[in-house]
Amino acid sequence: MKTYVVTGGCGFIGSYVIKELLKQEDVFIYNIDKMGVGSSEENIVDDPRVENQFIDIANDEHWRMHMTNPLAWISKEIDYVIHLAAESHVDRSIDSPLSFVHSNVVGTAKILEMVRKQEARMVHVSTDEVYGHLGKDDPPFTEESPLAPRSPYSATKAGSDLLVQSYIETFGINASITRCCNNYGPRQHDEKFIPTVVRSIVKGDLIPVYGTGENIREWVHAEDHAKAILEVLFHEDPAHLYNIPGTIELPNIRVINEIIDRMEFHYPEYKRKREGARIEYIEFVKDRKGHDFRYALSTEHSLHAVNCQQGFFLEDTIKYYVEKYKA
Repeated sequence: MKTYVVTGGCGFIGSYVIKELLKQEDVFIYNIDKMGVGSSEENIVDDPRVENQFIDIANDEHWRMHMTNPLAWISKEIDYVIHLAAESHVDRSIDSPLSFVHSNVVGTAKILEMVRKQEARMVHVSTDEVYGHLGKDDPPFTEESPLAPRSPYSATKAGSDLLVQSYIETFGINASITRCCNNYGPRQHDEKFIPTVVRSIVKGDLIPVYGTGENIREWVHAEDHAKAILEVLFHEDPAHLYNIPGTIELPNIRVINEIIDRMEFHYPEYKRKREGARIEYIEFVKDRKGHDFRYALSTEHSLHAVNCQQGFFLEDTIKYYVEKYKA
Protein backbone atom coordinates (compact mmCIF):
# COMPACT_ATOMS: atom_id res chain seq x y z
CA MET A 1 0.00 0.00 0.00
CA LYS A 2 1.20 3.51 -0.88
CA THR A 3 0.48 6.41 1.47
CA TYR A 4 -0.08 9.97 0.28
CA VAL A 5 -0.35 13.38 1.87
CA VAL A 6 -2.43 15.79 -0.20
CA THR A 7 -2.60 19.39 0.98
CA GLY A 8 -5.60 21.38 -0.19
CA GLY A 9 -7.57 18.26 -1.06
CA CYS A 10 -10.89 20.02 -0.44
CA GLY A 11 -10.01 22.70 -2.96
CA PHE A 12 -10.82 22.73 -6.65
CA ILE A 13 -7.80 20.96 -8.17
CA GLY A 14 -7.01 19.00 -5.01
CA SER A 15 -10.42 17.32 -5.08
CA TYR A 16 -9.72 16.06 -8.60
CA VAL A 17 -6.29 14.78 -7.50
CA ILE A 18 -7.83 12.75 -4.67
CA LYS A 19 -10.47 11.39 -7.05
CA GLU A 20 -7.73 10.21 -9.41
CA LEU A 21 -5.68 8.67 -6.58
CA LEU A 22 -8.69 6.70 -5.35
CA LYS A 23 -8.82 4.87 -8.69
CA GLN A 24 -5.83 2.90 -7.38
CA GLU A 25 -6.48 -0.20 -5.29
CA ASP A 26 -3.84 -0.01 -2.55
CA VAL A 27 -3.84 3.62 -1.47
CA PHE A 28 -4.27 5.63 1.73
CA ILE A 29 -4.55 9.42 1.67
CA TYR A 30 -4.08 12.00 4.40
CA ASN A 31 -5.90 15.12 3.23
CA ILE A 32 -4.76 18.32 4.98
CA ASP A 33 -6.99 21.34 4.40
CA LYS A 34 -7.73 24.41 6.49
CA MET A 35 -11.14 24.82 4.74
CA GLY A 36 -10.34 28.35 3.63
CA VAL A 37 -11.82 30.44 0.84
CA GLY A 38 -11.06 28.01 -1.98
CA SER A 39 -12.16 24.86 -0.14
CA SER A 40 -15.63 23.37 -0.08
CA GLU A 41 -17.44 20.83 2.09
CA GLU A 42 -18.75 19.41 -1.19
CA ASN A 43 -15.21 18.18 -1.85
CA ILE A 44 -14.79 16.28 1.43
CA VAL A 45 -14.38 12.62 0.48
CA ASP A 46 -16.24 10.05 2.57
CA ASP A 47 -14.02 7.05 1.98
CA PRO A 48 -12.21 4.81 4.50
CA ARG A 49 -9.03 5.28 2.46
CA VAL A 50 -9.03 9.03 3.17
CA GLU A 51 -8.33 10.65 6.53
CA ASN A 52 -9.19 14.36 6.60
CA GLN A 53 -7.31 16.76 8.87
CA PHE A 54 -8.78 20.27 8.87
CA ILE A 55 -5.77 22.28 9.97
CA ASP A 56 -3.82 25.29 8.73
CA ILE A 57 -0.33 24.12 7.81
CA ALA A 58 1.00 27.68 8.04
CA ASN A 59 -0.35 28.21 11.56
CA ASP A 60 2.39 27.69 14.15
CA GLU A 61 0.00 26.45 16.83
CA HIS A 62 -1.59 23.94 14.46
CA TRP A 63 1.85 22.88 13.32
CA ARG A 64 3.07 22.25 16.86
CA MET A 65 -0.11 20.37 17.78
CA HIS A 66 -0.34 18.19 14.69
CA MET A 67 3.02 18.02 12.98
CA THR A 68 5.76 17.61 15.53
CA ASN A 69 8.11 14.66 15.25
CA PRO A 70 7.00 15.06 12.26
CA LEU A 71 3.27 14.57 11.74
CA ALA A 72 2.78 12.67 14.98
CA TRP A 73 -0.87 12.14 14.12
CA ILE A 74 0.14 10.21 10.99
CA SER A 75 0.52 6.52 11.75
CA LYS A 76 1.89 5.46 8.36
CA GLU A 77 5.15 6.10 6.55
CA ILE A 78 4.58 8.66 3.82
CA ASP A 79 5.50 7.71 0.25
CA TYR A 80 4.21 10.74 -1.65
CA VAL A 81 3.26 14.36 -0.95
CA ILE A 82 1.21 16.49 -3.35
CA HIS A 83 1.23 20.09 -2.17
CA LEU A 84 -1.67 22.13 -3.56
CA ALA A 85 -2.74 24.16 -0.52
CA ALA A 86 -2.47 27.87 -1.34
CA GLU A 87 -4.35 31.12 -1.45
CA SER A 88 -5.00 31.59 -5.16
CA HIS A 89 -7.31 34.52 -5.93
CA VAL A 90 -5.34 37.42 -7.44
CA ASP A 91 -7.86 40.08 -6.40
CA ARG A 92 -7.71 38.91 -2.79
CA SER A 93 -3.90 39.00 -2.89
CA ILE A 94 -4.06 42.67 -3.85
CA ASP A 95 -6.36 43.39 -0.90
CA SER A 96 -4.49 41.21 1.62
CA PRO A 97 -0.95 40.36 0.45
CA LEU A 98 0.39 39.33 3.87
CA SER A 99 -2.10 36.49 4.20
CA PHE A 100 -0.81 35.14 0.89
CA VAL A 101 2.78 35.30 2.12
CA HIS A 102 1.74 33.38 5.24
CA SER A 103 -0.21 30.64 3.45
CA ASN A 104 1.81 30.22 0.28
CA VAL A 105 5.39 30.72 1.49
CA VAL A 106 5.32 29.76 5.17
CA GLY A 107 2.92 26.88 4.48
CA THR A 108 5.22 25.49 1.80
CA ALA A 109 8.22 25.73 4.14
CA LYS A 110 6.37 23.62 6.72
CA ILE A 111 5.52 20.95 4.14
CA LEU A 112 9.11 20.90 2.88
CA GLU A 113 10.33 20.14 6.39
CA MET A 114 7.90 17.23 6.56
CA VAL A 115 9.07 15.94 3.16
CA ARG A 116 12.73 16.22 4.20
CA LYS A 117 12.19 14.20 7.37
CA GLN A 118 9.91 11.62 5.76
CA GLU A 119 12.10 11.26 2.63
CA ALA A 120 8.95 11.25 0.52
CA ARG A 121 8.56 12.03 -3.18
CA MET A 122 6.89 15.45 -3.61
CA VAL A 123 5.09 17.41 -6.31
CA HIS A 124 4.65 21.11 -5.60
CA VAL A 125 1.79 22.54 -7.66
CA SER A 126 2.43 26.09 -8.87
CA THR A 127 1.17 28.38 -11.63
CA ASP A 128 2.21 29.86 -14.98
CA GLU A 129 1.67 33.31 -13.44
CA VAL A 130 5.14 33.17 -11.87
CA TYR A 131 6.60 33.92 -15.32
CA GLY A 132 4.86 37.30 -15.58
CA HIS A 133 2.98 38.11 -18.74
CA LEU A 134 3.41 38.11 -22.52
CA GLY A 135 2.57 40.39 -25.40
CA LYS A 136 0.14 39.18 -28.04
CA ASP A 137 2.87 37.92 -30.38
CA ASP A 138 5.50 36.83 -27.84
CA PRO A 139 6.57 33.17 -27.84
CA PRO A 140 5.16 31.04 -25.01
CA PHE A 141 7.00 30.55 -21.75
CA THR A 142 9.26 27.52 -21.36
CA GLU A 143 10.73 25.88 -18.26
CA GLU A 144 13.81 28.03 -18.85
CA SER A 145 11.89 31.33 -18.75
CA PRO A 146 12.88 33.63 -15.85
CA LEU A 147 10.51 34.29 -12.96
CA ALA A 148 8.88 37.72 -13.19
CA PRO A 149 5.71 37.72 -11.03
CA ARG A 150 3.51 40.82 -11.15
CA SER A 151 0.96 40.29 -8.35
CA PRO A 152 1.27 39.38 -4.67
CA TYR A 153 -0.30 36.00 -5.50
CA SER A 154 2.19 35.11 -8.22
CA ALA A 155 5.10 36.51 -6.18
CA THR A 156 4.26 34.23 -3.25
CA LYS A 157 3.96 31.25 -5.59
CA ALA A 158 7.34 32.13 -7.12
CA GLY A 159 8.75 32.36 -3.60
CA SER A 160 7.38 28.94 -2.71
CA ASP A 161 8.83 27.51 -5.96
CA LEU A 162 12.26 28.86 -5.03
CA LEU A 163 11.96 27.31 -1.57
CA VAL A 164 11.26 23.93 -3.16
CA GLN A 165 14.23 24.39 -5.47
CA SER A 166 16.44 25.27 -2.51
CA TYR A 167 15.44 22.08 -0.67
CA ILE A 168 16.20 20.05 -3.79
CA GLU A 169 19.67 21.58 -4.03
CA THR A 170 20.50 21.79 -0.30
CA PHE A 171 18.89 18.68 1.16
CA GLY A 172 18.51 16.52 -1.93
CA ILE A 173 14.77 16.00 -1.56
CA ASN A 174 13.00 14.20 -4.39
CA ALA A 175 10.65 16.90 -5.64
CA SER A 176 9.21 18.35 -8.82
CA ILE A 177 7.41 21.63 -9.46
CA THR A 178 4.49 21.85 -11.88
CA ARG A 179 3.24 25.09 -13.40
CA CYS A 180 -0.14 24.96 -15.08
CA CYS A 181 -2.35 27.41 -16.94
CA ASN A 182 -5.94 28.39 -16.06
CA ASN A 183 -8.18 25.53 -14.95
CA TYR A 184 -11.90 25.03 -15.46
CA GLY A 185 -14.48 22.43 -14.50
CA PRO A 186 -17.22 21.75 -11.93
CA ARG A 187 -16.72 22.66 -8.26
CA GLN A 188 -14.54 25.74 -8.75
CA HIS A 189 -14.92 28.60 -6.27
CA ASP A 190 -17.74 31.05 -6.99
CA GLU A 191 -15.37 34.01 -7.39
CA LYS A 192 -13.50 32.48 -10.32
CA PHE A 193 -14.00 33.59 -13.91
CA ILE A 194 -16.19 30.89 -15.48
CA PRO A 195 -18.45 30.40 -12.43
CA THR A 196 -18.95 34.18 -12.34
CA VAL A 197 -19.96 34.25 -16.02
CA VAL A 198 -22.51 31.44 -15.66
CA ARG A 199 -23.88 32.78 -12.36
CA SER A 200 -24.37 36.24 -13.85
CA ILE A 201 -26.34 34.82 -16.78
CA VAL A 202 -28.51 32.59 -14.56
CA LYS A 203 -29.23 35.40 -12.09
CA GLY A 204 -29.95 37.96 -14.82
CA ASP A 205 -26.97 40.12 -13.85
CA LEU A 206 -24.43 41.74 -16.12
CA ILE A 207 -21.16 39.85 -16.48
CA PRO A 208 -18.32 41.98 -15.03
CA VAL A 209 -15.41 42.14 -17.48
CA TYR A 210 -12.08 43.73 -16.58
CA GLY A 211 -10.83 46.38 -19.01
CA THR A 212 -11.63 45.50 -22.62
CA GLY A 213 -11.85 41.74 -22.07
CA GLU A 214 -8.95 41.14 -24.47
CA ASN A 215 -6.64 39.55 -21.87
CA ILE A 216 -5.63 36.10 -23.11
CA ARG A 217 -5.50 32.85 -21.13
CA GLU A 218 -4.80 29.18 -21.80
CA TRP A 219 -7.30 26.67 -20.43
CA VAL A 220 -7.14 23.07 -19.24
CA HIS A 221 -9.81 20.98 -17.50
CA ALA A 222 -9.06 20.34 -13.81
CA GLU A 223 -9.40 16.58 -14.33
CA ASP A 224 -6.66 16.70 -16.98
CA HIS A 225 -4.51 18.80 -14.66
CA ALA A 226 -4.92 16.22 -11.89
CA LYS A 227 -3.89 13.41 -14.24
CA ALA A 228 -0.86 15.43 -15.32
CA ILE A 229 0.19 15.97 -11.69
CA LEU A 230 0.11 12.21 -11.09
CA GLU A 231 2.02 11.57 -14.31
CA VAL A 232 4.77 13.83 -12.97
CA LEU A 233 4.58 12.25 -9.50
CA PHE A 234 5.15 8.73 -10.86
CA HIS A 235 7.72 9.63 -13.52
CA GLU A 236 10.58 7.12 -13.44
CA ASP A 237 13.24 9.79 -13.99
CA PRO A 238 11.57 13.04 -12.94
CA ALA A 239 12.79 16.49 -13.80
CA HIS A 240 12.60 19.26 -11.21
CA LEU A 241 10.22 21.40 -13.26
CA TYR A 242 7.31 20.68 -15.60
CA ASN A 243 5.08 23.16 -17.37
CA ILE A 244 1.57 21.85 -17.99
CA PRO A 245 0.28 23.78 -21.01
CA GLY A 246 -3.33 24.25 -21.94
CA THR A 247 -4.98 23.08 -25.12
CA ILE A 248 -6.64 26.32 -26.15
CA GLU A 249 -5.68 30.01 -25.88
CA LEU A 250 -8.49 32.57 -25.91
CA PRO A 251 -9.22 36.20 -24.97
CA ASN A 252 -11.54 36.45 -21.97
CA ILE A 253 -14.26 38.07 -24.07
CA ARG A 254 -14.17 35.08 -26.43
CA VAL A 255 -14.61 32.69 -23.50
CA ILE A 256 -17.63 34.70 -22.37
CA ASN A 257 -19.13 34.54 -25.86
CA GLU A 258 -18.49 30.78 -26.00
CA ILE A 259 -20.42 30.35 -22.75
CA ILE A 260 -23.24 32.62 -23.92
CA ASP A 261 -23.56 30.66 -27.19
CA ARG A 262 -23.72 27.33 -25.42
CA MET A 263 -26.14 28.52 -22.77
CA GLU A 264 -28.45 30.08 -25.35
CA PHE A 265 -28.52 26.75 -27.20
CA HIS A 266 -28.85 24.38 -24.22
CA TYR A 267 -30.72 26.70 -21.82
CA PRO A 268 -32.91 29.01 -23.94
CA GLU A 269 -34.72 30.22 -20.80
CA TYR A 270 -31.66 32.38 -20.07
CA LYS A 271 -31.45 33.90 -23.54
CA ARG A 272 -31.56 37.69 -23.53
CA LYS A 273 -32.52 40.25 -26.12
CA ARG A 274 -29.71 40.83 -28.59
CA GLU A 275 -28.54 44.34 -29.30
CA GLY A 276 -25.38 44.48 -31.35
CA ALA A 277 -22.29 42.92 -29.76
CA ARG A 278 -24.02 41.37 -26.76
CA ILE A 279 -23.86 44.52 -24.68
CA GLU A 280 -26.97 43.25 -22.90
CA TYR A 281 -24.86 40.56 -21.19
CA ILE A 282 -21.67 42.43 -20.31
CA GLU A 283 -20.52 45.26 -18.07
CA PHE A 284 -16.96 46.46 -18.61
CA VAL A 285 -15.43 47.43 -15.26
CA LYS A 286 -12.22 49.14 -14.18
CA ASP A 287 -9.23 46.95 -14.92
CA ARG A 288 -7.44 45.12 -12.12
CA LYS A 289 -4.15 46.54 -10.86
CA GLY A 290 -1.22 44.95 -12.69
CA HIS A 291 -3.55 42.82 -14.80
CA ASP A 292 -1.35 40.42 -16.80
CA PHE A 293 -2.20 40.56 -20.50
CA ARG A 294 -1.40 37.03 -21.65
CA TYR A 295 -0.16 33.67 -20.38
CA ALA A 296 0.98 30.83 -22.64
CA LEU A 297 3.14 27.75 -22.08
CA SER A 298 5.22 26.05 -24.73
CA THR A 299 4.45 22.47 -25.76
CA GLU A 300 7.77 21.95 -27.53
CA HIS A 301 9.57 20.03 -24.78
CA SER A 302 8.26 16.48 -25.11
CA LEU A 303 9.81 15.44 -21.79
CA HIS A 304 8.23 18.31 -19.90
CA ALA A 305 4.93 18.76 -21.72
CA VAL A 306 2.09 16.63 -20.36
CA ASN A 307 -0.68 15.90 -22.85
CA CYS A 308 -4.24 16.93 -22.07
CA GLN A 309 -7.50 16.68 -24.01
CA GLN A 310 -7.57 18.94 -27.03
CA GLY A 311 -10.38 21.50 -27.06
CA PHE A 312 -12.57 23.42 -24.67
CA PHE A 313 -15.02 20.99 -23.03
CA LEU A 314 -17.40 23.39 -21.33
CA GLU A 315 -20.64 21.42 -21.32
CA ASP A 316 -20.13 19.60 -18.00
CA THR A 317 -18.86 22.81 -16.44
CA ILE A 318 -21.79 24.93 -17.61
CA LYS A 319 -24.33 22.27 -16.59
CA TYR A 320 -22.87 22.06 -13.09
CA TYR A 321 -23.02 25.82 -12.49
CA VAL A 322 -26.47 26.25 -14.03
CA GLU A 323 -27.83 23.61 -11.65
CA LYS A 324 -25.99 25.20 -8.73
CA TYR A 325 -27.06 28.79 -9.33
CA LYS A 326 -30.65 28.26 -10.42
CA ALA A 327 -31.42 26.64 -7.05
